[in-house]
This record gives sequence, structure tokens and C-alpha cells, in this order.
Amino acid sequence: MLYAVLLGVAVGLLSRGRLERLAEVRLRWAPVALLGLAIQVALFADPLASMVGAWGPPIYVASTAAVLVAVLVNLRLTGLPVVALGAASNLAAIVANGGVMPDSAEALAAVGARPGPGFSNSQELDAVALAPLTDIFALPGWLPFANVFSVGDVLIGLGVAIALVAAMRDPRLDPGPAPPAASTIRGA
Repeated sequence: MLYAVLLGVAVGLLSRGRLERLAEVRLRWAPVALLGLAIQVALFADPLASMVGAWGPPIYVASTAAVLVAVLVNLRLTGLPVVALGAASNLAAIVANGGVMPDSAEALAAVGARPGPGFSNSQELDAVALAPLTDIFALPGWLPFANVFSVGDVLIGLGVAIALVAAMRDPRLDPGPAPPAASTIRGA
């Protein structure tokens, strides 16, 4: 996601957008999205990841669904339909696999990661439902924050980048050129 934000801001600036326009964006249900994301951050970090046990999958599904609902109420914003498609794709894969996002051993090896102890948003499974929608891709290991990702993550990142560029370039927020000065020449 970090790379999507950086790309969106860079393209927005290169296309003569302005960062301050991002402050004008009004997201409905933003607290719901932020709560869902905060729950996920806490859920996948110790000590909580080691303690949630069987509660991990339903908490993950609920928090992911909360973020998706918040995205859906904002579909009017450019880019958010793409984010919604990606979030729905991820939620479908998570639900179909018992509340976890399966990852491939090959993708994990490509980023040099191993499954750790405790609940994780991404796990290796023997039988994977909706395999094309799961974490089967990997960022190159030489990149900072290299990780595995899914088609849904690509769509979310693309949608976020589009939304940032659109918000930075929103012509409704552009005051436009100054009106011409009134002529002071009078007819004789």
C-alpha cells in the first residue's frame, strides 16, 4: 500500500495536482474504516497475535468487512470502485479459506519470509479455495517492506493511486484564472 500511495502522490504532483487538495476529500464512515484497519494492525502484531487463538479468523473477517463497507459508501469518489473490487476480492478469499488469506510457499520464499507464531493475515494452507485471489505474488526481496500480495491488493493499490491523483487534480477545487480586469477605457 505504501508504494501505491507514493505512486499516486508522485503522479498527482507530476500532473500538476496539489497536495493540499487531499485535505478537501470527505470520506464518509472514515472512523469505521480506520477502526477496521486499526484492529487488523493490532490483530497481526504481538502480543495480540499470540493470544487471539480461534477468535483471530472471525475478527479478521469482521474488520475486513468493516473496511469494505466504508469503501462502498464512498463509491462516488474516483478510484474507490477499484478499491472496492479489490477489497471484495480479498474478503471473498479470506471467507472462503476459513478467515485467513492463504499465501503460496513460492511467494513467501521470494520475499524471504516464514510464517511466524500466532495469528497472521496470511497463512500457508494445504487446500486453498479461490487460489487465484490469494497471496500468490511477491514484491522483489530487494525492495523495502517486500511482502506477498494478491490480485485484490493490486486492485486496492491501483484504486488508491487513482483516488489520490484524482483528488489532487480535482478541477472543482481549482479557482481557475483570475477574471479579466474591467476595462477603464470609456467611449468618447
